[in-house]
Amino acid sequence: MKKRYLLLASLSAALLSGCANQSTPYDYSALQSSNPKSILLVLPQNNSPEVKADVAVLAQATMPLAENGYYVFPVTLVNELFKENGVTNGNDIQSINTKKLHQIFGADAVMYMTVDEYGSSYRVLDSVTTVSATAKLVDLKSGQTLWSGSARIATRDNQNQNGGVLGSLLAAVVNQIINTVTDKGYKVAGQTTAQLFNTGHNGNILYGPKHPLYKKDPQLQTK
Repeated sequence: MKKRYLLLASLSAALLSGCANQSTPYDYSALQSSNPKSILLVLPQNNSPEVKADVAVLAQATMPLAENGYYVFPVTLVNELFKENGVTNGNDIQSINTKKLHQIFGADAVMYMTVDEYGSSYRVLDSVTTVSATAKLVDLKSGQTLWSGSARIATRDNQNQNGGVLGSLLAAVVNQIINTVTDKGYKVAGQTTAQLFNTGHNGNILYGPKHPLYKKDPQLQTK
């Protein structure tokens, strides 16, 4: 009897685990209906203590979106236009009416981003460089959110333990200084935006009209 109860308990746990692992299909109906061809990529909101985080993430975001088949407005020209009109940060940009942005730039959609973490930090025996960001694609005519996603990349500098604990502590501090001075976060920002705008899986942004797999996204083929 005891073995029977154990077997039932194991089967129940397996079933519950299987249900938990089944991700809910992402609702792409708004994105498919809007079908944007051009994206206005604007300066992100910066919630991190690093003042250059927004510019670093913005600089790394164009390539993955362009490679996904979208026309991305030149971020340097867009950013300069905002500056000429006294708009110098992501918070102010995101407060501008979407119809006004459409009137000025003529883009189909705008990609809003927020940087939550950026930079290197010291953690006991090593140093970690972390960049995390969220993104939201919004239709400029209707103001409707078409897609949203998030990504977080943390890279750790592995330490050589041959010098003992004291040696590891010293190495971690040195690595943090080096990573900060050389801005390792910029490199990690590239990895983060690549993950943020990844394609081909449930929840990822869909391919744009210039990509060979346009309207043939793998996550749309599964039933």
